[in-house]
Amino acid sequence: MRKDNFFSWAFLLYYDGFRSMTLGKTLWLIIFIKLFIMFFVLKLFFFPNFLSQHAAEGEEDEFVASELIERQAP
Repeated sequence: MRKDNFFSWAFLLYYDGFRSMTLGKTLWLIIFIKLFIMFFVLKLFFFPNFLSQHAAEGEEDEFVASELIERQAP
């Protein structure tokens, strides 16, 4: 069976590779768990939404502009 499309060829290559993996599936699971922790859990607890706490709704652009002007070095 001949596939001329690059995307179908690449998909079949990866599909066959993942299907025959044993240890690799476990490693990919660990990678996805680490990414979930980094992007979702850490963001929720350590990176609050600063603009929603310090600027009124609809005036975020003015708040950012004033902060940039005030923090500019003399």
